[in-house]
Amino acid sequence: MALNRATLGKNKTLVAGRQYRLPPLVRRPVAAVRPIKPRTTGKTAAVPKKVVLPLTSFFGKNYGAVPSDGLLRGAVFYLSSGHGGPDPGAMGKYGSHTLAEDEYAYDVTLRLARVLYMHGALVYLIIRDPNDGIRDQAVLLPDYDEVTYPSQPIPRNQLARLRQRINAVNALYPRHKGAYQRFLGLHVDSRSEGKNIDVFFYHNSSSAVGKRLAQNIHRMFTARYKRAQPNRPYSGTVSARNTLFVVRNSRAPAVFMELGNIRNAKDQRRFLIPDNRQAMANWMYEGILADYRSR
Repeated sequence: MALNRATLGKNKTLVAGRQYRLPPLVRRPVAAVRPIKPRTTGKTAAVPKKVVLPLTSFFGKNYGAVPSDGLLRGAVFYLSSGHGGPDPGAMGKYGSHTLAEDEYAYDVTLRLARVLYMHGALVYLIIRDPNDGIRDQAVLLPDYDEVTYPSQPIPRNQLARLRQRINAVNALYPRHKGAYQRFLGLHVDSRSEGKNIDVFFYHNSSSAVGKRLAQNIHRMFTARYKRAQPNRPYSGTVSARNTLFVVRNSRAPAVFMELGNIRNAKDQRRFLIPDNRQAMANWMYEGILADYRSR
């Protein structure tokens, strides 16, 4: 850090695209997300092409998790947050800050992954960021280093991105034949600033199992909103939407969720307050558990 003080980012972080000096002797190996070319040697560190990290490594140092029970033992979940990599998704403004869909969808997805994991489920993070972890800040700064499971760079082309992530799910699906397997895609919508929306759930019209899961999560959100905000009716709905690529092509029964309007001030509170992001993840888990028990 002393050698690179002038080029480090906020909170002493590395910044993509900058070069950093290394001291003459490194006593411990340091894992790198990508090769970094030192100014002094001209050498490039070798990085494995495919690295499957343990799930808990993505939660961050403040959110280590140990399974507490087996309520979801035997269940397999594929969790995919919207966009990522070169595509931040929908964008909103909060004061002088820009809010990016992929950052908030990913944080809620991580929180859901942790809850599912703590209850004994096998969880695959289809979109993953090697260094973000679960964050408790209101404003989540955008970056572009997300990858698709296990470590594939995310393409710029939209159809290629969707095909890449659903191929990852479909390749894993046969490994768990006979298990309770579900795919959940989490997104944030972008509409006019004045449009306040609730969480919406979409499924494949030909998947009764996907529809049942969507309805169970929806019922939980309706009940929790009624308790938390008794004077405000919940207007989120469940509907078929076969035009969604991941819903149409996932071998695992799929539910696609829109968590709110990132451009609406009221909906932004759903994302900006960390406890609200955790609450959404908890309610999803409760709906999933109800679905798992009723299978």
